[in-house]
Amino acid sequence: MNRMIKVLLLLPLGILVLVVAIGMLGGLEKGRKKRPRPSIGEPARDFTFPDLEGREVSLSDYLGKKVVFVNVWATWCTSCKEELPTVQKLYEKFRGDDFEVLAVSIDALGRKAVEPFMKEFGLTFPALLDTTGSIQLLYGTTGVPESFIIDKRGRVAYIEIGPGDWTDPKRQSIIRGLMEEPDME
Repeated sequence: MNRMIKVLLLLPLGILVLVVAIGMLGGLEKGRKKRPRPSIGEPARDFTFPDLEGREVSLSDYLGKKVVFVNVWATWCTSCKEELPTVQKLYEKFRGDDFEVLAVSIDALGRKAVEPFMKEFGLTFPALLDTTGSIQLLYGTTGVPESFIIDKRGRVAYIEIGPGDWTDPKRQSIIRGLMEEPDME
């Protein structure tokens, strides 16, 4: 009987400790909450991910100097397989001093999945590896592919939700116009 009373007294205390612990652990996830998608004109949100060679690449490395085409994609995405060859053509047409592509893969397998995919499709633009999907939380994406064109001032200038045809003259003229803006340095 004495043992039963102890259990009945300690049980609520144990439940209380468990609830507090879960609440504290839940607080750790606050930094991982999904942010709303940025708006046109809003400052781009900086990120850093490794490339296929393991070098850390940050969006901020290019701000003030280049127009940056940020593409969020995955190897398992059918629409991405259709879109990425047009991104390659865009990269070949504009790459240089004033333009860069940063294609952020959200594949959990990282390099193991991305490197063979890039070779198979003949893609040579920079691919960055985000194995945790943090870019999706940072940019509020709802799927793949999604693209963000960042101007030289570091502001979001264009957003494409879903696959785009980057050989389209209208889309290319947007990029060309942004490239013609003076560098911020």
